[in-house]
Amino acid sequence: MGRKGSPRSPQAEGGSRAASPPSPLWALPEELLLLICSYLDVQALGRLAQVCRRLRFLSSRDVLWRRIARGCLNSGFTQLGTDLAPGIPVKERVKVSQNWRHGRCRRETVLKWKCNLMPWMELDGEYLYLSQAENIQAYQLCAEGTGLQRHPQAIFSGHQEDVCRFVLVNSHIVSGGGDGSIVLHKLHGSYSVKFSAHEQEVNCVDFQGGLIVSGSRDRTAKVWSLTAGRVGQCLHTVHTEDRVWSIAISPLLSGQLLTCLGTDFHRGAGVLDVFYETPSLLLSCGYDTYIRYWDIRTSTRKCVQEWEEPHDSALYCIRSDKNHMIASGSSYYGVVRLWDKRQTRCLQSFHLSSPTSSPVYCLRFSTTHLYAALASALHVLDFTAS
Repeated sequence: MGRKGSPRSPQAEGGSRAASPPSPLWALPEELLLLICSYLDVQALGRLAQVCRRLRFLSSRDVLWRRIARGCLNSGFTQLGTDLAPGIPVKERVKVSQNWRHGRCRRETVLKWKCNLMPWMELDGEYLYLSQAENIQAYQLCAEGTGLQRHPQAIFSGHQEDVCRFVLVNSHIVSGGGDGSIVLHKLHGSYSVKFSAHEQEVNCVDFQGGLIVSGSRDRTAKVWSLTAGRVGQCLHTVHTEDRVWSIAISPLLSGQLLTCLGTDFHRGAGVLDVFYETPSLLLSCGYDTYIRYWDIRTSTRKCVQEWEEPHDSALYCIRSDKNHMIASGSSYYGVVRLWDKRQTRCLQSFHLSSPTSSPVYCLRFSTTHLYAALASALHVLDFTAS
């Protein structure tokens, strides 16, 4: 016998659930929804994306992840908020940033050569430029982000001895060599210029706005003109008390020596690399094992922050993401270290040289990969692999 009561609805008879009324959430304008979601952290945005497709799409918008990304390591945003990698979704960059922080990566040796060298390199979009002996070779990066093509797409020559360092600016390569000369190449074309610059090897160069600056073992730094009719003309010479190992032009491009950084450095504490983040903020490293962060607006006599290499090794090279992360290359055992400016100790270490010891002569990185050039090999760390 059936229990008495009110007749059952057709939906109940068919076993299907009655349709729920539309959520009042979707009645809100998209701008207001994004404003509400902007108060969520990473975990909350991840959970929100699991609710439905519409919220998954909404919670993946770049505008929601920019604030989070600016607090992450190497997410492609500078300290001033400039986006250096606009073609990559910000959410994906935040995900990869966690791999940088925790040291999760795949290591690979992508190039080897027989004799020991002191290579230098630059990254430019789809190409990696690497100095090998007296030439600079351009290698195309693989489209899938795994390594690079084994054979160079272009070779730039002109030096009689090994290239010491070079820079890549505005589709031009400017290099200094052991033969004391400076060579300028245009990337897309046959134009090149070579002129004698120093009595001894040119250890370092920089190029910007029609000016070249160079430093040498002969204890001088020089400013050179590249304007029409004055190419290779020395505009200014700075006499130093020691060999010049690194040099950099301020983004303000004054063309003159403004000041000297630091005081009371002991003899031999040479600076091996300098990197400008902004016209007033720059990093330096060298023989005395310290990374120094300078703000020339506050003081040129004392740095605002410093970090010491934990194994007392000289630091050959340095780069930053212009925000929170610093990468350094040590003189022993091919050690690459990652640093967070907000912490006092090294964040991650990678030993690339085994069993023989080799310095990391140069390193460059994108938001996904780090390239390190050692005496006889080029290594890549792929941080997209988790």
